[in-house]
Amino acid sequence: MELLVRYLDRSNSVSSDMTQDLVKEENLRDDLRYYFMSPCEKYRTRRHIPWKMGVQILKIVMITTQLILFGLNNQLVVAYKEETTMALKNLFLKGYTGVDEDDYSVAVYTQRAVFDSLFYVLDQYSQLGQLSVGPISYAEEDGKLLPLTICKKYYRKGSLEPSEEAYDIDAHLETDCMSHDPRTANMWRTQNASFFSLDFYRLVDIKISFQLKGINLQTIIFDNQCHSGKVKLFLDINAESNACKDWKISGTAQKNTHYLLVFDGFVILVCITSAVLCTRSIILAIRLLQRFSRFFQENFNRKVCEDDQSEFLNGWYVLVIVSDLLAIVGSILKMEIQAKSLTSYDVCSIFLGTSTLLVWVGVIRYLGYFQKYNVLILTMKAAFPKVLRFCCCAGMIYLGYTFCGWIVLGPYHEKFEGLSRVAECLFSLLNGDDMFTTFAQLKDKNILVWLFSRAYLYSFISLFIYMVLSLFIALITDSYETIKNYQRNGFPLTDLQKFLLGHRDFPVQEEIGQTEVELSNSIHHCYCCQRAPPSDDVILIS
Repeated sequence: MELLVRYLDRSNSVSSDMTQDLVKEENLRDDLRYYFMSPCEKYRTRRHIPWKMGVQILKIVMITTQLILFGLNNQLVVAYKEETTMALKNLFLKGYTGVDEDDYSVAVYTQRAVFDSLFYVLDQYSQLGQLSVGPISYAEEDGKLLPLTICKKYYRKGSLEPSEEAYDIDAHLETDCMSHDPRTANMWRTQNASFFSLDFYRLVDIKISFQLKGINLQTIIFDNQCHSGKVKLFLDINAESNACKDWKISGTAQKNTHYLLVFDGFVILVCITSAVLCTRSIILAIRLLQRFSRFFQENFNRKVCEDDQSEFLNGWYVLVIVSDLLAIVGSILKMEIQAKSLTSYDVCSIFLGTSTLLVWVGVIRYLGYFQKYNVLILTMKAAFPKVLRFCCCAGMIYLGYTFCGWIVLGPYHEKFEGLSRVAECLFSLLNGDDMFTTFAQLKDKNILVWLFSRAYLYSFISLFIYMVLSLFIALITDSYETIKNYQRNGFPLTDLQKFLLGHRDFPVQEEIGQTEVELSNSIHHCYCCQRAPPSDDVILIS
């Protein structure tokens, strides 16, 4: 009788343990299914309001509105700088027609023209207050006007005899500078006539520097470095905006500023809420992964493979958090700009523009819950590894053509003058743009270079358009066809998906001896995620 009682107690204990294990397994399976549900499915299952999705929709509307408002203001600032530059060129450069000749504004070819242009700058600057229609005045420091400075740079000594084809030049450079009160700069011609006695065969350049209120620093350069008989005139403007020390705005503009500050503050609050919710989701996903890993290890003596682990670490959440941080920083800079404390328009535009880009890219996550829209995401995920490897190989050929084109065609073709311009020109040719112009702009003054350019351009266009670009498209098309085939016939199942479907046929991993460690490490990934075929096209669909 006692043996029977003990047997019944043991049976009840075993059945109780099995019941607890089954309950634990079902709870884990339910949590996993809930985690991989769409927001709408989660609401229908447990009546949980999809706060993250609502916050993301609100954030898209607000950040896009914020970007548009700031973009319109930034365009006004850039237009102001460009129009001011144009006004200064017309004021100080004699003979300026309103259009830059090349990378310089004006060119002169005689000594008289150089002196006329030089004195023209001094005359115009001395009577700036009577000429300019813009709010520009001389810069001051401690109640004194900042002087105008003129510097000439020339070789230390030298002699030139063109008729005898002989020259003697000391390559060391010397610089002489003079400064003067801006209102009397036009008197320099009589007071310092010796300074304006120029030896053009030794002259490298002349720089006239001055500061104005409204624009921080101007430099007018007479460039004679090539000594080719052509002196180039540049007007470089270092436009630096400073916050107003004493400003007052009244009326409607002041009210609009306050409204914008409140709006930006609300954008920051929404972004903080979004970042907190996504961070919470990441933490919960990591805890769920740990539960799933422990369960698999305890019940099946298996480790969760890397592909299944990556399903828990949602990259979309990371993308949203990064966009939130960028939006917060950009909004703070925008508020400082509106409050006249900062003037970093370009930095603010980079933060706001990048955050808006990432926010709109994040919308794809919600479209991915629909099978018809999910094809794009799946094709990109499947094709990305192969496309990346292909681009690395094609990039080597592209860089070779870039360096070759720059060194050979750079002196003869404006599109090949710099490495960045060569890369841009070749990319344009790769897409079939501006082909005839690129061929036609190369003059046939040097027959050897002209022949080389034809071989260079024809080989690049033929190689990249007919082979490289076609192979690139074929890789993506192949991945697309693979995804379409999987959608018709079903995707390969991983351990995670089998578990969600209620399967229990997981082979138990054998104990591995010390001599098998290296072999185990080499095949662990394939053994853990047993699925076929083992190629780049196989991905997990949640």
